Amino acid sequence: MASASSPPSEHSAESEPVDLGSSPQSLARAVHARRSEYVRPHKIRVKIGTWNVAACPGTDKDLASWLVAGGGLDKSFARMDLSHNTAVAHRRLRSTDEDADSVHLVGGNEIGLYVLGLQEVVDLSLTRDYVNRTVYTDNSPMDRWQGAIEAAMPAGYERIAAEQMTGLLLLIYASPEIAPTITNVSTKQVGTGVLGYFGNKGAVTTRIVLGETTRMVFVNCHLASGAGPSYLDRRCWDVGQILSKTQFDPVVHSGVAEDDGEKIGDEDFAFWFGDLNFRLDGLPGEDIRRLLTLHTRGEYDLTSNKPPAPLDGDGVIVMKTVDSDDDDDEDDVTKKSVSIHSREQSFDSESSLPDPDDFPEDPSQDPTSLQATLDSLLPHDQLRRVIKQRKAFDDGWREGPITFLPSYKYDVGTVGLFDSSEKRRSPSWCDRILYRTRKDKSDHDKRVQEENAAKKKDEEMKSRGLEDDDDVLFSYDPDADADEQATGNPGLDYDEYDETADNQEDSGQVVTKDGYLDRISQDIYASHQRITSSDHKPIISVFTLEYDAVVPELKAKVHAEVARELDRAENEGRPGITVVVEGNKDNDNAVDFGCVAFLERKTAVVTIANTSGVPATFSFVETPTTEESECACLSWLSTSFMRPDEDSTDRLGRTVTLEPGETVLAHIEAQVSTIFHLRNLNDGQAKVEDVLVLRVEDGRDHFIPVRGSWLPTCFGRSIDELIRVPDGGIRKFVLERGIAGAIPYDSDVHCSAPKELFKLTEAIQTLAERCVADEAMLDDMKLPQDPGWPLDASTWAAGLMEQDAIKAEIVAALDTDASIVEAMPVELSSAHKLELLSAVLLLFLASLTDGLVPPHLWAKLSTCLPSLTSLPATAWPDVKNQVLDVLSTAPNHNIAFVFLTSTVSRIASELSSAVGADASPSISRRLSFRKSNDDGTRRRRIREKRYAEIIGPLAFRGNEKDRSLKEKERIVIEMFLRREADG
Repeated sequence: MASASSPPSEHSAESEPVDLGSSPQSLARAVHARRSEYVRPHKIRVKIGTWNVAACPGTDKDLASWLVAGGGLDKSFARMDLSHNTAVAHRRLRSTDEDADSVHLVGGNEIGLYVLGLQEVVDLSLTRDYVNRTVYTDNSPMDRWQGAIEAAMPAGYERIAAEQMTGLLLLIYASPEIAPTITNVSTKQVGTGVLGYFGNKGAVTTRIVLGETTRMVFVNCHLASGAGPSYLDRRCWDVGQILSKTQFDPVVHSGVAEDDGEKIGDEDFAFWFGDLNFRLDGLPGEDIRRLLTLHTRGEYDLTSNKPPAPLDGDGVIVMKTVDSDDDDDEDDVTKKSVSIHSREQSFDSESSLPDPDDFPEDPSQDPTSLQATLDSLLPHDQLRRVIKQRKAFDDGWREGPITFLPSYKYDVGTVGLFDSSEKRRSPSWCDRILYRTRKDKSDHDKRVQEENAAKKKDEEMKSRGLEDDDDVLFSYDPDADADEQATGNPGLDYDEYDETADNQEDSGQVVTKDGYLDRISQDIYASHQRITSSDHKPIISVFTLEYDAVVPELKAKVHAEVARELDRAENEGRPGITVVVEGNKDNDNAVDFGCVAFLERKTAVVTIANTSGVPATFSFVETPTTEESECACLSWLSTSFMRPDEDSTDRLGRTVTLEPGETVLAHIEAQVSTIFHLRNLNDGQAKVEDVLVLRVEDGRDHFIPVRGSWLPTCFGRSIDELIRVPDGGIRKFVLERGIAGAIPYDSDVHCSAPKELFKLTEAIQTLAERCVADEAMLDDMKLPQDPGWPLDASTWAAGLMEQDAIKAEIVAALDTDASIVEAMPVELSSAHKLELLSAVLLLFLASLTDGLVPPHLWAKLSTCLPSLTSLPATAWPDVKNQVLDVLSTAPNHNIAFVFLTSTVSRIASELSSAVGADASPSISRRLSFRKSNDDGTRRRRIREKRYAEIIGPLAFRGNEKDRSLKEKERIVIEMFLRREADG
């Protein structure tokens, strides 16, 4: 076998030139183009053995003698020229005359790959045993056979595959040199037995990749038994099922899997072996037995009265055996407890056999030779017929010359004694080894394509009326004539062209699927007649495979070189940009926003320049999320592109393309505005940190870290937290105490309700009174007449929702215990200020983690007031007392609830007393205090109801999907907004 230091193989496929500068090439393709630099020629022997052991005891003990040691081959029963065969261990031929006929094949460490296919390793004769083995996995037979073969294997051989399907067993072993080079082992089972899928018949198939270059498939099968035409059709059906259902796993090279899995036919070399069960037909079975028996006795004269020569020694052979499945009783196999054969019935004697040296050079030319007899029987072989009729194995499969006795059926414990039971089964070559190369398969596919093209052309000529040509002397229909010959007199079919023999001579080179050149040759194809523990004889075949194998060290070196070349070529034509963060002091190219407060908007500028020689297209990548909560957290950052011109204010699209040398500015804005993100920041479960990904098409990604420091806020906290904040605001309190996350509930309580709620509601009430006064005094001052104003967002002035900067100042004033009125610009009107404060109040209520009325209190209220929606307004005073009794269990929540509703009630009363927009200003000033009480009450009740609809969902924490609770929330708020005099 070639070593890694050997020169490149002379028969390797030439490397393909790869132009790394033309277009981007995949790394795998570029490495493969230089395969001649990292493959070296190897030569190994592959030994394949198949044996139907018929579940006979003791067969495992014979395994080592014929598979590994190569013994059990008898020259007398195999007319081959063994003296010049490379698969024969010649050292055994130089022994004494006693074992001159006991030939040994190569074995031991001279074999690189052992492949063993066994059939009937378990006894399926009893229905109960068969069902048990079908339902429950029994690994004991496989363990026994593995132990037998591994005990005989030379040191260092590794098991590559071991698969059992009921009675089928496939074992593959590799030498220490070959085993590390085998990859992509995939083994599949296909059952074709009872009901068409049970495992008593079928195949076990293994695919391997040898040396990363050569794909090999091994099929161990047991086809349907029986000699009639229906059984023959079933065997062909079995073959079709095995071919169609066997699907291997995708081949993986260098971590990259091929797109699809492979089937039988996609490999470079395939070997199909096992008990194919094809029989000899067209001849009486007794005639076959008599003819072959004469050869096994060494006497070819029916008139001879000479008794058959006995085996060496006297006595009888006693053995236990189980008949293997056969013609008409596959499912009714009977077990023989004891079978006794007289040793005089076993015709194994050298003295009665003709001297092999007396045979002519070509044994088939001697009409009295065993080979001539075998040649006369082979035309009746069903396997050859189905190949000729294109029913099975016609797609390139070949078989070596058969120069050995039929492998079935013998009396157990005998040599050359065919079935002497009552059934007296006809001898047949049931056990076979077929093989096929990729070239064989492609040649067959090409022939089929040519035939189809010729047939199509003939049909076209017939359609044009050219089928009756007077110049044609005769016509020949390949399909009809071939069938006629096949079904005619078999005795006249002996001299037909033997395609198998022609293929045997034309082995040639094989171009593998991965583009390498391999060669294979069959060294020997024989049976081990002296192995007597089963009614089948083991069949062996030795192949010599010459192939190119990848040397991992050399491939790694080529891989590194190609990777560097591709990287250099790719970088030269790859777009690239340079990102510079303005104002960065830590030289880490990160954006630092400093202190970030709730609703505060901060902006950073990043300069992006195209520093490559080709146009660069890039955009910020949206980080994928799986939940809405994550989206809410990530929405605190926004990006946009702008031209660097000072006069340019137009924002560009989400994707920008820069020519070489051009620049663009990326504006990154940060604002925490969602309640979910706010609460996570307050609890310490989130940070003001993220990483922006700037993706360049056909280039590398750029990562821009973004960070900031979160400023504590009163928003997004609970009432139980806020009542513990002293004067000076929450920012000072949290920073001085070093509190990270929620405010501990063991801190001192400084107020009965959140101070921030007091400040907001008082400021709103003061501004409401100011708005009413301004409307009465100023001609150009008109308040919105919508009953929901100023709590209804739809009534606010245009653009107020975007005035986050002012709202951020109000929030900062609450967090620092400053004046919230002074936090608003002086030039704003009182109505505008009232709308801003109302927006902040609603946001404050929504951000409370526990609400003004916590879930447990609201659940209790809902239970105490089941018919609240049907109660008249006159009953509300009593209901209010019930509500206050329940809320009194949480005094802080009770005070905050009552304070809010009483303040909003006064605001509703104040705004409802204003004159409608349809009255003139002069009349309004004169009649403002002389309005009808009924008219004012009606407007106030409408406003109270609308306010209750807005505040209800924010004040209560309950089941948001329950609509009936929503109505109860509104009624509870409305009854607290109703003045006592109007009850």
